[in-house]
Amino acid sequence: MSRKSRKNVGVIGLGIIGTRVAAGLRAGGYQVYVWNRSAKPAPNFLGSPAEVAESAEIIQIFVADSAALFDVIEAMGDSLTPKHVIVCCSTVGPEAALEAAQAVQSRGAQFLDAPFTGSKLAAERRQLVYYIGGAEATYLRVKPVLEVTSKAIVRIGDVGHASTVKVVTNMISAVTAQVLAEALSIVQKAGLEPEVLGAAIEQNACRSGVIDLKLPKMVSGDYDPHFSLKHMFKDVQLGIHMANALDIEIPVTTVTAGVMYGALNQGWADLDFSALYKNYTPPESVDELPALPAGLIQGSGESNGEAVTEGLAEINALAPELAAAPVEPAPAENDDSPVEERVPTEESARMIEAIVSQGGIDGPGAENREESPAEEGVVENGGGDEAQVVSENAEPESKAEADGGKPPEGEAEVRPPNFVKRWFVSRSGQ
Repeated sequence: MSRKSRKNVGVIGLGIIGTRVAAGLRAGGYQVYVWNRSAKPAPNFLGSPAEVAESAEIIQIFVADSAALFDVIEAMGDSLTPKHVIVCCSTVGPEAALEAAQAVQSRGAQFLDAPFTGSKLAAERRQLVYYIGGAEATYLRVKPVLEVTSKAIVRIGDVGHASTVKVVTNMISAVTAQVLAEALSIVQKAGLEPEVLGAAIEQNACRSGVIDLKLPKMVSGDYDPHFSLKHMFKDVQLGIHMANALDIEIPVTTVTAGVMYGALNQGWADLDFSALYKNYTPPESVDELPALPAGLIQGSGESNGEAVTEGLAEINALAPELAAAPVEPAPAENDDSPVEERVPTEESARMIEAIVSQGGIDGPGAENREESPAEEGVVENGGGDEAQVVSENAEPESKAEADGGKPPEGEAEVRPPNFVKRWFVSRSGQ
């Protein structure tokens, strides 16, 4: 007997938000069938996106990027039918939303562009805000499902329009977090307590929801992810890509993206994006080694116990010197011994490499890489015509530059590189 009914809903992608949306839908009386790339102990966890499509006709998708979105749609295969509505709640940008809609509609199914705003706590409280792009009839069919986990639903326009608005609002949040980190650093370096800044902002026109959420996290050093740095960086890259396509300079966002890229390379990808403040705090250090527990040293008899006590006293006395001991140099290149390295997580490392290769923020060694055009439809990694960074002292690369910037007859004018990106790269190389 088929499990399909109007009370069945599918949720694909069980991250911070997807997990909580699924729980909210269950609390709202829906039978929820779920799938995630890595298996999770969730009720009604199925073996594939196709099985989810076989169990529910309305399916909300919460995946990290457009590549994952396309993979999920492809994996549904023939299970995706004209009865289905795919509700894309991922932030993938307008180009990817349109491409995904075409893939879904080619199988007769309906597609709704429905990114959301609200982080972990909002999802837990069923107070997300959905931005909706798509046909009115499709929206009305899905509306009862979305109302269960939201406090508001904002109609934006067609497919792609909601994704555009979602990206630009995340740009605002990212820049706000960065300037908040800068302001808090100045206040503390000036000898003021951080509570003073909080009290002043509370009565100031600059106050915002982002500041209310992120200032306490920065002050306490609590970077438990409500919205991870790696996902915010991806969204900022989408904004840069959109601006490039529209021939718009966005210097503040570009610099913020550069700072976020550096934070990813510090291994902070899975922290909340308020971890940008870690750039202004001293690294954690160990002043002295802890005393060794006596139980770690085996022996018997009173005399041996006295020796243990004396030995621990000597170790503790040497602790500050041991803590300050120099680190052994790394093995030479021809040394085959393993080297332990601190690297970003596998997912963030993949994201960084993809962004660099697609022409986003230029990372170390960018000058040695060959340029490769971005794949059509895959827009989450930024790109555009500003990936090339030019040194002010570089030799002219074309006759147009040698002639004072005037291109030869019949040759198109070359747009200069983004001045903010050039500034960031030169600063990061110091």
